[in-house]
Amino acid sequence: MQKIRPYLWFDNQAEEAANHYVSIFKNSKITDVQRYGEAGPGTPGSAMMVSFELDGQEFLALNGGPLHKFNHAISLFVNCESQAEVDDLWDRLGEGGEPDACGWLKDRYGLSWQVVPKQLGELMSNPDPEKANRVMQAMLGMTKIDIKGLEDAAK
Repeated sequence: MQKIRPYLWFDNQAEEAANHYVSIFKNSKITDVQRYGEAGPGTPGSAMMVSFELDGQEFLALNGGPLHKFNHAISLFVNCESQAEVDDLWDRLGEGGEPDACGWLKDRYGLSWQVVPKQLGELMSNPDPEKANRVMQAMLGMTKIDIKGLEDAAK
């Protein structure tokens, strides 16, 4: 068991969300579902807590009711290997959600994700501050991150 796991609070979509996320990422699975019993407070038989893994990273999801909503104060960062991976995850995570600036999006459940190619960090770490600055300026003008646009800015 992983010592520290992200704990995600949903109104009543924890099981649906976990199944959605597991369908998107390789090496992912639902590991446990605890259900409400007669004592409640949820509907008996409905999911209370869902344990799942995304690409080996463990998560917990709670159906805790409408008291708390996700916001940008926390997001899940996905380090992508290629533009194809960025495009695929952007489309699948963003379906029913809303795109945001600089590689961020909110999914259909309101959870914020950062879908970022590894090349962004590499280009931003360029020892030439002018190149790194051009990459930063290019990234700030993007919604979904475009690797070629970043590389062009660095030239």
